[in-house]
Amino acid sequence: MKILVTGGAGYVGTSLIPQLLEKGYKVSILDNLMYGGDQLLPFFRNPNFEFQKGDVRNLEDVKKAVKGIDVIIHLAAIVGYPACRKDPTLAKEVNVDGTKNIISATSNNQLILYGSTGSNYGAVTEICTEETPLNPLSLYGHTKTLAEKMLLEERLTIAYRFATAFGVSPRLRLDLLINDFTYKALTEGYLVVYEKHFMRTFIHVRDMGRAFLFAIENSGKMKNMVFNIGSKDMNYSKENVCELIKKHTDVYVHYADVGEDKDKRNYIVSYKKINNLGYNTTINIDEGIDELIRAFQVVQIKNKYSNV
Repeated sequence: MKILVTGGAGYVGTSLIPQLLEKGYKVSILDNLMYGGDQLLPFFRNPNFEFQKGDVRNLEDVKKAVKGIDVIIHLAAIVGYPACRKDPTLAKEVNVDGTKNIISATSNNQLILYGSTGSNYGAVTEICTEETPLNPLSLYGHTKTLAEKMLLEERLTIAYRFATAFGVSPRLRLDLLINDFTYKALTEGYLVVYEKHFMRTFIHVRDMGRAFLFAIENSGKMKNMVFNIGSKDMNYSKENVCELIKKHTDVYVHYADVGEDKDKRNYIVSYKKINNLGYNTTINIDEGIDELIRAFQVVQIKNKYSNV
């Protein structure tokens, strides 16, 4: 089976690629290397790995990349509220127009696995299920919601609304809550946290990769459906996360009365739909924080590890 990963040089892609290769799949990457390509170097030793430098905004690049492909894992995106706010035009071009190119270049003989987001839900008071009405509040949420809708309407698609990612990947990111808080705890010794009661749900980046493998292996009973991907055991408030980090560090935490999350990510998510099919996460937040602390000892942090 031949698999294409758009945006494969990114945070999720570089954690996913080795899992796909270990399963014996032929893996092709389409990426414009916006954040560099050093993280891909170890994969070139595998004859089943192929890299194509290109951009999802360019239809000809996409047409070339999808030729002969069985499954497209569509990860290419400007991810997160801050990154989309920084360059709204780029966010729309990549997240929406790039997805339109994927649709134009593919057929319904090809399966598309889409990396969507819980930010599609917006401000919600009840427990979020896949049937909860979508109410995105930020540009990021709006573009991802539209892209998800287009794919489900026009192509054979499985869409994953992921929890907030954390953990170490070959292309590290620090603009993720747990990664960011852990790094600041180590380097600054204190955290200033607003909306401490806001609930968030989390998933380790490796478990995100496992979810895509699960979809490939179980596509017959998942096609044309949406799934929340995460764990009920990792619905945490920001304060809960800070207390876990304090277990591993000497960080001082100040809970502030000012500041807000523009995505209004304050909800508890149900994962029964995907759990009932047999998928469960394997790495908890405590393990992820320990992993991050050990990794930060050897990594020279530079701005290139932030999407913002």
